[in-house]
Amino acid sequence: MSAPLAGKVALVTGASRGIGKGIALVLAEQGACVYVTGRTVHEGDYYLPGTVGGTAAECDERGKESGGKGIAVACDHGDDDAVARLFEQIECEQGRLDILVNNAFTLSDDLLEPKGFWEKPLSNLEMWDVGVKSNYVAAWHAAKIMARQKSGLIVAISGFAAVTYTYSVIFGTSKSAVDRMARDMAIELEPYDVASVTLWQGLTMTEKAQDNLARQGDKMTKSITEMHASSVEHPGRVIAALAADPQVMKRSGGEFVTAELAQDYGITDVDGSVIASPRASRGSPIWKPISEVDYRGK
Repeated sequence: MSAPLAGKVALVTGASRGIGKGIALVLAEQGACVYVTGRTVHEGDYYLPGTVGGTAAECDERGKESGGKGIAVACDHGDDDAVARLFEQIECEQGRLDILVNNAFTLSDDLLEPKGFWEKPLSNLEMWDVGVKSNYVAAWHAAKIMARQKSGLIVAISGFAAVTYTYSVIFGTSKSAVDRMARDMAIELEPYDVASVTLWQGLTMTEKAQDNLARQGDKMTKSITEMHASSVEHPGRVIAALAADPQVMKRSGGEFVTAELAQDYGITDVDGSVIASPRASRGSPIWKPISEVDYRGK
């Protein structure tokens, strides 16, 4: 029996570590050729461990039985020219793209500082550059390939900031914009059988989350710190299920709580646990799949 994602080509942005790395490993394990992007090339370039090459090598190891593999590409997703070259490379080497996971997001160093937005530097707008604009640019390139082949899946990694104050004004605004962008992309991609969805992550035990909890956990709200945390691979399992679902277009345009979608697909975390949905404490998604609503207001 072939691997669920055998022959599929995926791109996971911001995958040197964290959620992006977890997603890349799962997709490779299930047979996909995964392009891994990020800015960290050498250990020590960033204060947390992880590099694009390291993730790609682990993808190769995880994909030994399924035929999956990782391809590392150092890429700053705030550099539009570098992103263009990335997609040219994918087209040249693979001739197709089946999955884009827009995960890259710049988090400001003062994210957890309890200050007003006017007390923080305007440089924090970098969260719009790599987190909002970067999503659009990557999806723009991906859609050109996917629309032509009449298939594909674009996933935006987001969270509950659209409905619950989370961290800062710029963070919440950025995540809200990502959600609406993914939903409207679904409308324009529908004629081409390309799906666009948003996943709302709860607390995920990334390297950064563990560091923040250890150093600044007292600055985080209980609705976050008391959530049942997932591993970084849990969202990857959900994305793999979406990519292998022949009915994925029925979900296009929707915002989904990752934990709830996991339960729909019968997915557990790496330790076998069922991740509980934070909906009750964090809020409910806004956008339903476009297959379920009269989105043009006719």
